[in-house]
Amino acid sequence: MDTADLIRRATAAGITIATAESCTGGMIAVALTDIPGSSAVVDRGFVTYSNAAKMQMLGVRAETLDAVGAVSEEVAAEMAEGAVRNAGVTIAVSVTGIAGPGGSEYKPEGRVCFGLARDRQKTVTETVEFGAIGRGKVRTAARDRALELLAQAISQIERETGS
Repeated sequence: MDTADLIRRATAAGITIATAESCTGGMIAVALTDIPGSSAVVDRGFVTYSNAAKMQMLGVRAETLDAVGAVSEEVAAEMAEGAVRNAGVTIAVSVTGIAGPGGSEYKPEGRVCFGLARDRQKTVTETVEFGAIGRGKVRTAARDRALELLAQAISQIERETGS
């Protein structure tokens, strides 16, 4: 993923971005803000490692957390939607997962759920099973996939607006 190109394209299209991160702990925001000129695009990053932070900062519902747990597409969707709503940005990406070590039969190590929200658009979610490849590799892979999702969203906006 060419993050500099992502920032350049978002800037040209007038797109603003927020991140809502759990297992990546801010790695997506760091990758974006490492690029000179990213302040034209990146509004903020929410690092919501605890369930309390997800609820307080992003408006994730306790009922959702109780029903499906933090590592779920439902929570990823609520995280991304909360980031768009609270930051007032064009798009937000969210990540919640089990980087490891550990996991369970039902939620194995390496499972990461993503959300991509746009104002007044349907939120897209996905789950990727990276496997038990180690905590650092899961986090890096999750960061890279989140950047890909942002790039895809920017491409979609460019097509819609003719940018």
